[in-house]
Amino acid sequence: MAYRRTERVMQRLAARHDAIIVAARAIAAEAGMAAVQIAPVAERAGIAAGTVYRYFPAKADLVAALVAAVSEREMAALRRAADAAPGPLSALAAAILTFAARAVRNRRLAWSVMAEPVDPAVDAVRLAYRKALVAEFEARIAAAVRGGHLPDQDVALVAPALVGALLEGLIGPLAAVTDEDVARGRESIQMLALLSLRALGVVDARARGLVVQTALPAEEDAA
Repeated sequence: MAYRRTERVMQRLAARHDAIIVAARAIAAEAGMAAVQIAPVAERAGIAAGTVYRYFPAKADLVAALVAAVSEREMAALRRAADAAPGPLSALAAAILTFAARAVRNRRLAWSVMAEPVDPAVDAVRLAYRKALVAEFEARIAAAVRGGHLPDQDVALVAPALVGALLEGLIGPLAAVTDEDVARGRESIQMLALLSLRALGVVDARARGLVVQTALPAEEDAA
């Protein structure tokens, strides 16, 4: 008779998997993706290194799973904020501000997930995250255009440009906000949101109103 895992066993396995990812995420947020190694992750999760290897045979597998988990969480937060907005233009503003705020509040993790050099095998997962971001912003921009809130434009062109501007401005090597300069975070978030909305065709006064009126995510909700 073939062995069938009980529901309790499946829950225990899932919980252990989640604990490994949580430990890896904490280490990446503190010290970057290079510090995400099997032994320290196992110690952080309170399990044996051999147990981690059962779930993730190599570090690249663990890092890829971490990137996927963080990207899923970030996309969910962005969509929740946008879906709660009263209209398509405010939804776009909420999406921009939420992504920016969460990236700035945990900049090292955002850098680790999006850009820190790691195993090339992880790049495919990163690319999927970027594509999901672009698709989400493309949909929000298109909705605002259809509603007459933005001028007609090539959304397939401007959405990747918007994501690129946010990433470079927030977490890239040339970003004004660093891990040691978080006090400027809120100002930088709002300035990048204004830049984004202006570039998409929102007049300055209205763009400022959208940025001021849109609530930033609470500190405990950040990435």
